Amino acid sequence: MKVEDIKERIEKAYALLEKCVVCPRECKVNRLKGKRGFCGGRKNPKVASYNVHYGEEPPISGTKGSGTIFFSGCNLRCLYCQNFPISQMRHGKEITTHKLADMMLHLQSKGCHNINLVTPTHFVPQILKALSFAWERGFDLPLVYNTSGYEALESLKLLEGIVDVYLPDMRYSDNHIAKKLSLVENYVEVNRKAIKQMYQQVGNLVTNEMGIARKGLIIRHLILPDNLAGSEETFRFIKEEISDKVYVSLMGQYFPSFKAGECVSIKRKITPEEYESVVGSFFKSGLSQGWMQEGPKHEAQYVEE
Repeated sequence: MKVEDIKERIEKAYALLEKCVVCPRECKVNRLKGKRGFCGGRKNPKVASYNVHYGEEPPISGTKGSGTIFFSGCNLRCLYCQNFPISQMRHGKEITTHKLADMMLHLQSKGCHNINLVTPTHFVPQILKALSFAWERGFDLPLVYNTSGYEALESLKLLEGIVDVYLPDMRYSDNHIAKKLSLVENYVEVNRKAIKQMYQQVGNLVTNEMGIARKGLIIRHLILPDNLAGSEETFRFIKEEISDKVYVSLMGQYFPSFKAGECVSIKRKITPEEYESVVGSFFKSGLSQGWMQEGPKHEAQYVEE
């Protein structure tokens, strides 16, 4: 979606990099001069891969796939990260914003339903600049913002009218657990404010006649062992403070990865009983729209009113 003030937004976004406050870490390093913050990002975007992906939620992948661009680095340090070579070890290559625009256009030429920006938080300014180049060359796909949900409101406001579908995580409802598992102090408050801002911008999910997402919010919630994700409280927040019509992707595919083996509480997969308990909490909360994905001994199923 083109916006008339894109140049102004790019200027505001790049100003955030001078003493970096692009994300809630607020490292305040000068990334414009090549300094690295917590995320590892510098002035240019760093990309690990881009491809057509069919494994996202049905309205995202559809029949033609989602054009995913995986950015290197992350502003969280999840012990169990399944993409740790990209997020934690920062595998990838620094590229120009013109090259990033080329990637978007290439994926569009492949017939993808959308462009799916994966872990984009620390590269919001660069993404805006790349989009301005891509729009000049005929780019017109919906944008999916696929994030851990630890977002700065100022950055999100620069994306209003540009991002079509927000696909954030809601990982925790307890800051002590967030600190232990993801090395983040204030995840719950920051995440919830970000989710509210996203919903304010795009509202509930809207799909076309083929069931492909055109606009809206889809919240991902990864079920963790021993209810470490605080699922019931997260569902309560969504129902009472966002909307009972929000689509939620309940993810039951947790497995111990990266450094999870060092932490007793997350060194195992979830049990079928834990999975069923969270699904029960989901419906009990008053929510009813979403997906139950890859629970133990369960087939993925689509659920809606």
